[in-house]
Amino acid sequence: MHELRLHNSLTRRREVFAPIDPGHVRMYVCGPTVYDLPHVGNARPVVVYDVLARLLRRLYPRVTYVRNITDVDDKINARATASGEQIGEITARTTADYQADMAALGALPPDIEPRATGHIAQMQVIAERLIAAGHAYVADGHVLFAVPSYDKYGQLSGRNRDDQIAGARIDVAPYKRDPADFVLWKPSPPELPGWDSPWGRGRPGWHIECSAMSHATLGESFDIHGGGNDLIFPHHENEIAQSLCAFPGSSFARVWLHNGMLNINGEKMSKSLGNFFSVRDVLAKFPGEAIRLMLLHGHYRAPIDFSETGLGDCRRELDRFYRAIERTPAAPAAEVPASVMDALCDDLNTPLAISAMHALADAAMAGDVAASAGLQAAGHLMGLLQKSPAAWFQGGDDSAWIDRAIAERIAARSARDFVRADAIRAELVTKGVLLEDNSGGTTWRLA
Repeated sequence: MHELRLHNSLTRRREVFAPIDPGHVRMYVCGPTVYDLPHVGNARPVVVYDVLARLLRRLYPRVTYVRNITDVDDKINARATASGEQIGEITARTTADYQADMAALGALPPDIEPRATGHIAQMQVIAERLIAAGHAYVADGHVLFAVPSYDKYGQLSGRNRDDQIAGARIDVAPYKRDPADFVLWKPSPPELPGWDSPWGRGRPGWHIECSAMSHATLGESFDIHGGGNDLIFPHHENEIAQSLCAFPGSSFARVWLHNGMLNINGEKMSKSLGNFFSVRDVLAKFPGEAIRLMLLHGHYRAPIDFSETGLGDCRRELDRFYRAIERTPAAPAAEVPASVMDALCDDLNTPLAISAMHALADAAMAGDVAASAGLQAAGHLMGLLQKSPAAWFQGGDDSAWIDRAIAERIAARSARDFVRADAIRAELVTKGVLLEDNSGGTTWRLA
């Protein structure tokens, strides 16, 4: 059996993964706050932890992968106020959008997908336990965690006392005993969602939601907690503090994994910079497998640059893999090649695994049937090469974006906007699509 090593953010070192129960690995990953379409930055942790879940299922007999839905949040409330739409309608629609877009990237659904609104009672129980233990207090209708009561606060982020206060990035409310204290429960006015509680009608703070959902689905102690490195402080730091104080003697999450952020053409993604792209925007131009491959080209802990040029390169890489499989047909191997497994077991080194896949493709192009079978097995473990070569080269379900581009080009030509029509043709060429105009209309083929 391969030895899996993971970089634990809590200990700041790479460790041999040793599950609490070798017969059942349990993993929790922070999911989306559902108020809008997911952007490409949201997709990175989904793809990363999807590969990890697939790998864990290869190594262990049972895996429970939990990824939550945050469906009570001030961002959702603000969107409802601005749009006039009911909160329940917003969260139902955007949850479905998120699930569809992640599936288009080849991500399998988590085993359990709890919603925050389904765990309000558990959040209240945790808050009550913290109050009883002296780790939380009630003030002005709020329940707050008393940060000074937990002497290990800051162990995950490495932040000192001054950093903790500065990192909170909020005005210090007069009812707080300490500037670093954070909200577990807060009052809700009549126009906002709220639930009855021992402290009056209110709603939960963000951090307690994940503690309650992970406890309800995985228990007091589990193996892996994942998320983006932007969540280390304050979200994950606060999760650790409130969970360990509410359940003394537990370990909460044993291993903490954090993926790096995604940049667009070398810059941080921002609506103000005009480089903010939803997954759906990108899916209109590129197949989901190309987006997935690009997200896996960088090591998960490092930042990654996302660009149309890079996406075009990834599509051509996939063309090469599918050509190799087409040239030397074979059923996928039962075992993933050792070169790929070794790479993934080395702290999920997906760039090295992709390099190993290229070596397999070289051999398959030379007629090596075993290499072709191994390439397919490796691809399936990575969530790639999910189509037949014929479906891939015909565009399959991904050809709709080509048809939309052709329709736009025809409309531009009809309007005698030949500059726009030529630009569309040129853009399709960069994506490997060649257009042919004839008496019957416009047809296309892949280069």
